[in-house]
Amino acid sequence: MLIRVLKRNNRFDMIKEYLLEEHIQAGEIIKFHRSSGWVTIGRDPVRGMGKVNYIGPERRLN
Repeated sequence: MLIRVLKRNNRFDMIKEYLLEEHIQAGEIIKFHRSSGWVTIGRDPVRGMGKVNYIGPERRLN
């Protein structure tokens, strides 16, 4: 699946969904579009960002 993004050079592009987080981490995009509308990096919540390390027993393996 392709996702529409606005890059730092103010140009729109389409990138593969599995590459989105990589592009965000690299600081290459300003915004991306999802079903609810445009998401601005650094302002709107983005899944997977702010990775909090959980300290405790791993419950998902059981």
